[in-house]
Amino acid sequence: MADIVVETQGLTMRFGGVTAVDNVDFQLEARELRCLIGPNGAGKSTFFKCLTGMLKPTTGDIFISGEETTGWDPHRVASLGVATKTQVPSVLDGLTARENIWLSARRFHDTAGANRRSQEVIEELKLGAIAGQTLDRLAHGERQRIELGIVAAADPWLVLLDEPAAGLTGEEVSDMADIINQLNQRAAVIIVEHDMQFIRSIARKITVFNQGAVLMEDDVDVVLSDPTVRNVYLGKRG
Repeated sequence: MADIVVETQGLTMRFGGVTAVDNVDFQLEARELRCLIGPNGAGKSTFFKCLTGMLKPTTGDIFISGEETTGWDPHRVASLGVATKTQVPSVLDGLTARENIWLSARRFHDTAGANRRSQEVIEELKLGAIAGQTLDRLAHGERQRIELGIVAAADPWLVLLDEPAAGLTGEEVSDMADIINQLNQRAAVIIVEHDMQFIRSIARKITVFNQGAVLMEDDVDVVLSDPTVRNVYLGKRG
């Protein structure tokens, strides 16, 4: 039987009279890469925030690595080995890229170990050319890559990414896909994303949200060719 590392059962999130996430059952296997897509307001980002602890669901249950994490605070979820990249950057602009990555590694290693791990990440993600620059001097795409380096330095077994391709050029989207594929060699990955070019290049299995519920879940080619998905998400007919 597959090793299920993330599971939700009947997960529901209401804001007053609005149901943003509606009775969602979800499972993610070890080292799986899953993309969550859907139109604006479909519930995917709210679902993501429930998983990370940024929101406490109204009803339903969340299990991560066998632990029931429903209602846990973000730092407690992170303590299980979960790394999150949100749309709001969590970086220190006055420090260099290397220093930002080192600080992430230092949370889990002694000084020598942090030195070693941060250098490994810089080499793995090909960040050497910008490692010595402060983040306030980097372009948007470069900053996005550094944020992935910060995630990788924590050696997570589960990575949650909210729109990592937002605002990137075509070449940068390709670079981001390469970085995420490297992360996925060691960690399960959940990605909330709108960029269809990026989704086609990275996705294996897709979960489609619509009106708070799961509309469809299948392999990428099946989902992206489905007429209902095209109508709801892509705004196309046929």
